Amino acid sequence: MITKSIVAVATAAVALGLSAAAAEAADLLTIKSSTFADGKMMPKKVANSQANAPTNPNCVGANVSPQFSWSNVPDGTKSFVLLMIDPEGRAPGGVNHWVAYGIPASVTGFAEGEVSKPSDKYVGGKSTQGVGFYSGPCTPPNVTAHHYTFVLIGSGRHRRI
Repeated sequence: MITKSIVAVATAAVALGLSAAAAEAADLLTIKSSTFADGKMMPKKVANSQANAPTNPNCVGANVSPQFSWSNVPDGTKSFVLLMIDPEGRAPGGVNHWVAYGIPASVTGFAEGEVSKPSDKYVGGKSTQGVGFYSGPCTPPNVTAHHYTFVLIGSGRHRRI
C-alpha cells in the first residue's frame, strides 16, 4: 500500500467557485487560467475536435488545453496532481477529461496548448476518453453545456511511474 500525504487542494470550477483574489488573500494554494474566467464559459478552442470525436457534432473546437498557473504552494510540496472533471458527464462518477500526476513542484503552470499532447512535465493517467493528456469538453448532442472542474492537488511525496 502506498501512503500519500496531501498538502493542499485548489479547485477552479468553470461555472462556480471561490474567486482567485479571495484565495490568494488567504494564502491558499490557488490555480487560475488566462484562457477563461472562473465561472464563465470556456472558449470554443478548448472544446474537443471533430478529428477526435467524429460522431459527435458538438465537438467543434481545436482541443487546445487552457493555460494554467498556480501560486501559494505550501512548504514541503514535492509534486502536484491536476485533474479536469465533468461531474455532469456519465453517471455515476462523471467524466475525467485529464489526469496528470508526478508534476514536479518546480512546475508552476502550463502554457495554453502545452498539455494537448504528452509532455515530460507530467505523467498522464488514463482519462475516460482513454488518453493520457488533455481531452477537451464535448457534450453529447442535444445536451446543455456542462460545468468543468479543475482540481490541483499538492503532495508531500514525489512519485513518477
